[in-house]
Amino acid sequence: MTTPTKEALFEYVLRMGDNSLVLGHRLSEWCGHGPELEEDIALTNIALDLIGQARLLLAYAGEIEGKDRSEDDLAYLRDGMDYKNLLIVEQPNQDYSYTIVRQFLYDAFNFELYSRLLESKDQHLASIAAKALKETSYHRRHSAQWIVRLGDGTQMSHEKVQQALDELWMYTGEMFDMDEVDEGMLEAGIGVDLEAIRHHWDEHVNAVLEEATLERPQDAWMMSGGKAGKHSEHLGYILADLQYLQRAYPGAAW
Repeated sequence: MTTPTKEALFEYVLRMGDNSLVLGHRLSEWCGHGPELEEDIALTNIALDLIGQARLLLAYAGEIEGKDRSEDDLAYLRDGMDYKNLLIVEQPNQDYSYTIVRQFLYDAFNFELYSRLLESKDQHLASIAAKALKETSYHRRHSAQWIVRLGDGTQMSHEKVQQALDELWMYTGEMFDMDEVDEGMLEAGIGVDLEAIRHHWDEHVNAVLEEATLERPQDAWMMSGGKAGKHSEHLGYILADLQYLQRAYPGAAW
């Protein structure tokens, strides 16, 4: 078992923090616009959970880096290419079915990831995973219930959720790509074998889609690049909104 470099560990933790930060911000856009009051509150609470996870992960990433950058510095004062989130989490909300499909596909992955991180040799990361897993378990159950409700609902809801599934499927392959950082963390006993957890993700996704009477899209060409800092145009708009206050009033605090 090898000892990872500080740079590799920083990158690994940063990626997870960016996933939570960007998706949390995306979900926050539904606040006050949900299809019903209960669901408006549910999505807002999930967004808060994700932002809370992002805070823990980005604060830890800053400690690892050792350059006196706080969680706020990492969240608000980086350029787009410095963000290492998966492409799926930055995709726009569009309609409610699109949001739920994006959430379902990511929740199923995040649940498997945090479940394995409980055994990480990095005790700080394992403790973050333990807290996040409790929240992610609910997230996964919530999005799966809505997939079934929409997929096995009316003809219109079925068609819309199937279309969203077909369009978002090309972003799922990136979740399981292993690069040098992932391989190094796995070898050090810190990270997760992403290729190995795909089987469990497949089982859960397939079972939910079957119950929802939805057709699983064919695995074909997949989009990737987010973990390397190559993003869609959507991230730029997210950051323009997310970073406005801190960029306009540097160092502002309540």
